Amino acid sequence: MNEITLDVKSAKSKIDRNIYGHFAEHLGRCIYEGFWVGEDSPIPNIKGIRQDVVEALRKIKVPVLRWPGGCFADEYHWMDGIGPRDQRPTMINTHWGGVVENNAFGTHEFMELCAQLDCEPYVCGNVGSGTVQEMSQWVEYLNFDGVSPMANLRKANGREEAWGLKYFGVGNENWGCGGRMTAEYYSDLYRRYGVYARNYGENKLYRIACGARNDDYHWTEVLMAKAGDERMLNAPYMDGLALHYYTSVRRLPDGNRVGSATQFDEDEWIEIVAKGLFMDELVRKHSTIMDKYDPNKKVAMIVDEWGTWYAVEPGTHPRFLYQQNTMRDAIVAATTFDIFNKHCERVRMANIAQTVNVLQAMILTDKEKMLLTPSYHVFEMYSVHQDATLVPCDVQSERYAFGDYDVPAISASASIDGEGKLHVTLSNANPHKDIAVELFVRGLKGGQVQGRVLQGSSMNAHNTFDNPNNVRPSAFGEVKLSDDGLALTMPKMSVVALEVC
Repeated sequence: MNEITLDVKSAKSKIDRNIYGHFAEHLGRCIYEGFWVGEDSPIPNIKGIRQDVVEALRKIKVPVLRWPGGCFADEYHWMDGIGPRDQRPTMINTHWGGVVENNAFGTHEFMELCAQLDCEPYVCGNVGSGTVQEMSQWVEYLNFDGVSPMANLRKANGREEAWGLKYFGVGNENWGCGGRMTAEYYSDLYRRYGVYARNYGENKLYRIACGARNDDYHWTEVLMAKAGDERMLNAPYMDGLALHYYTSVRRLPDGNRVGSATQFDEDEWIEIVAKGLFMDELVRKHSTIMDKYDPNKKVAMIVDEWGTWYAVEPGTHPRFLYQQNTMRDAIVAATTFDIFNKHCERVRMANIAQTVNVLQAMILTDKEKMLLTPSYHVFEMYSVHQDATLVPCDVQSERYAFGDYDVPAISASASIDGEGKLHVTLSNANPHKDIAVELFVRGLKGGQVQGRVLQGSSMNAHNTFDNPNNVRPSAFGEVKLSDDGLALTMPKMSVVALEVC
């Protein structure tokens, strides 16, 4: 029996909109050709930022955008990206293909992008190769409204008012590409750098520390003990602790992944689904450590890099990480959101990697062409949960098994929005079987229900520039209201969104 019990009267925890956040790194064609085309481009743009991409992302209510990395952040020196573009120095992007970065897209361009998206900017500072002074001056440049060297420099570059940046990351992956540091060493650096990333005026900086990769629980233990224990004087030192986890078949020694994004059999379908569900264990175990030092949950878990990672598309640059996006990725996105929503008391931001043309992207571009991926559509369908109140879900699902893996077939989230409407999102990971599901709803009597479904014709169904609408949501009518709740049949390998009012 496949049953989901929803207790509306127990709804109390807010699902932070920032759980549906995004990530844009100077990597491959994410920034250049993705967001930035330049003011002289024939592609419609405002101040060099392509408008078809902005319009599409506004429709999914992007709440926050992380930049400039990623690994790029810890070799990025922000002063190279300000002032007249024709006078900005070039650099080598050593992490991502050794290509020349001309710094045409810098601080002002990023803040303009966020303004056009109507989202919060999240800037990641350079701990790996940068100085305390450099980071301190960047925060001053962004946030100080008085008279100072950095505020004067900002004004000279055309921006009179401070931006009032809120979210600031003190380093990225400092256990790896950000400096190969130990947890003990980084925690001391975090405390030092964090002191000089100052608050200005009424603006309070929300400082995010580099957290663990995957199941490195020692890293979380050390960071919480040294910088996140609420019992310390003037603590917490940090507002958020990051976590990074990528879902992939296998990682090679050079950091690249194997396994095609589109050419796979059922064994790789279920392997990716199962590895995506591992996020629940990671969140639970890291949260348990955080609870030890921070029982009142003042420090947020920030999953600021997550998503699927495969081998690049044939014929593309091996370090540009350009991959296609199928119904398999849509299922991973849906089940991951269910995990984040369930743990929303601790998880208060997440950032999909990455927004355009890289890894599990929302959007793919080819010169003037643009398409929306299945993952984009999941973000749009799940956007109803942003800032809504979580309705606890008890999901009793049959199993879907194949080869070495055995997973629940059905996953779900539910929330109540500000108008009192109940939103339920569900997915069926079984690629062969439609599944009848009963939803028992306590505390709400629905009068009507409407729904949409995202489903492909095959496991590897995806959108191409020749067929950009192959996978997209459509109306879903296979649901009935009853005295107890709802009954529906979940199509195989699908995502469904229901609204009950």
